[in-house]
Order: sequence, then C-alpha cells, then structure tokens
Amino acid sequence: MNLVPTAEITVIPFLMALVISLISTPITIWCFSKLGWVVDPKKSPHPAHIHKDPVPKGGGLPVLVSVLITTLCLIELDYHLIAVFVACILTTIVGLVDDIKGVNPYKRLGFNFLAAIIIVASGIGISFVSNPFGGIIDLAALKITLSFIGNIFQIWILADLFALLWIPILMNAINWSSGVDGQISGVITIAAVVLGMISLNYSADITQWPVSTLAFALGGAFLGLTVYHFYPQKIMPGYSATSLAGLLLGVVSILATAKVGALLVVLGVPLIDFVYTMTRRVIAGKSPVWGDKNHLHHKLLNMGWSKKGVALFYWLATGVLGVVALNFEAKIKLLVIMTLVALMAVFSIWQYFYRFSKQRDLGNG
Repeated sequence: MNLVPTAEITVIPFLMALVISLISTPITIWCFSKLGWVVDPKKSPHPAHIHKDPVPKGGGLPVLVSVLITTLCLIELDYHLIAVFVACILTTIVGLVDDIKGVNPYKRLGFNFLAAIIIVASGIGISFVSNPFGGIIDLAALKITLSFIGNIFQIWILADLFALLWIPILMNAINWSSGVDGQISGVITIAAVVLGMISLNYSADITQWPVSTLAFALGGAFLGLTVYHFYPQKIMPGYSATSLAGLLLGVVSILATAKVGALLVVLGVPLIDFVYTMTRRVIAGKSPVWGDKNHLHHKLLNMGWSKKGVALFYWLATGVLGVVALNFEAKIKLLVIMTLVALMAVFSIWQYFYRFSKQRDLGNG
C-alpha cells in the first residue's frame, strides 16, 4: 500500500463525497418528484413502509455519484477498482429500478450474487478470518489452479464462497433495517468511518490503492444523504442505496485484511435483527425475502418510540459497537456479539408477551 498523507485518504475523500452528496441529493429529490417516481403509501401500500406522505426513493444515485467522483479523483484506477465500480453501477441500476417500480425479491437476490461474482472474479476474496481463540482461520488452503492462454489462475474455494455469501448478506441485512427516517443512513455513515479508521492500519496486498479512501468516501456520501433522510425525510435511501452500501462495506471489510469480525460488531444490531427475521419467517412457513412489519424498528415504534428516537438509538448503538470494534481483540468482539444475540432474544420474548398482554387487556376492556 502506498504511503500517502493521512488527510488525503481520510478527511479529503470524506469531505469531497459529503459536498457532492449534499448537492446531488436535492437534485435527485427534485428529478424523482417531477417524474412522479415517489412512493405513495395510499396508492401502493407496503408492509415495510410507515411514512404517510409521498416520498421519493433513489438515494443510491447521489451516493454512487459521490463515491465514484471522489474515488476517481483520488485513486489510480486498476482492474480491482474497475470491478468494484462495475458491481456498484449494476447494483445501483437494479436498486433504482426497484425504487421506481419494484423488482421481485428473488431477482434482486440474483443480481446481488452477480455483483458479488464480479468482485470475487477480480481477485478480491476473504483469505482468512481471525480466530477469537487465537490465530487465524485460513480460508485459502483449499484452492484450484487453472491455466488459460498461458496465464495461471487460482480459485480459493472456501475464501471465494465466503465472499460470495458475505456480500449479498450485507446488502440485504442493511436494506431490512431501512425503515425509519435517518435510521440506516446514519448507521452506514458510522460503519463506513469505523472501517476506514481500521483500514488505516491494515490493508490487503491485493490492491495498491488506499482502502480507507473508499470507506471514507462512502461515509461522506451517506452523511450527505442523512441530512435529507433524517426526520422528516425528504428522500428514502431505497434499495439502491442500501444494497450499494452493503456491497461497498463488504468490499472494504475484505480488503482491510478481512475485518469481517469488526463489521459484524459494528453492524451488530441490523445483522442480528436480519438473522432473527429470517429465522422467524422460515419457522412461520413464509418466504424469508418478503417484507413485513416485524423488524426491530417496527417493534420499537409499536412500543411508542418516536421515529427520531429509533434512529438515534440505532446511531448510538452503532457508535458504541464501533468503539468496541476499534479497541478490542477478537475474543471480546465475539463476547459482544453473543451478548447482543442474547439481548435480542430476551427482547423478542418480552415483546411477544408484552403484545399478547396488551391484546388481552384490550379484549377484556
């Protein structure tokens, strides 16, 4: 990794992306509103939508523009970065189509995997993960060597499979936590900055460009979006922004020497909610990819929390977990994740009985 001034890979990309996002987001809002590309809950109700007035989606467009312009100005283009950009553009296009007229969730998932394949095919993969009990878990041991037109290619079976699952999981887990004004845009901003700080000290040898530049550009782009997404929202991130965020966070976590565990901690709340939601839907005999109103943020709203309160809770939790990811070893991170899983289980059980008792009280009344 080339040695460059810290400001050039932290402050400058963050501020550049922030300014571009602050300019391009209101333009996106105006264009989408003029074209009638808004989500009107009265005309097209959706179980995941809780807003009452027509609001445009399409947040992925200003984020993509901000990240692309910033990174192209600051990073020398190579085939790894080209692959990342191609995957980002594909993801955003599919997301924008979904934001405007809707795309079948299974088709969206197929494009998620296609974007991940583009990333992995460029040579970006998770070669190892930290072992919480010491050392590392080598995912590159099992590999296949191929020769094609005089060139030697290696396929790391476990490493590539891990990456092919990790990236789509992030893309969907982040999207499922996008339900309240400002909620997920602020979470992504914090997660991107934390990963950027981690990558200042660690970087994979696979690229020669500063991984942190990409992370801080993503953070700045989403901070600009957060300004317009926070209550009362003028734009929703939509699938275009959330899936793009999952893709880029996945890439950065891989290139920052496989900091998968760190990102698991930082995004602990939305990721655990994602796992519980998947499990709940499967047990109920429902499709795991079709939306409903039983996510954590929905439950908090049903308990009387305000939209601002839910968003700030997610930001605070992500910030605290970010501090943990930055300062503690793998064993502590595992303990934190296990604690979060247990707390979420206790909350789910308590919330179930709370709702049951409330319904019983209403029935008796």
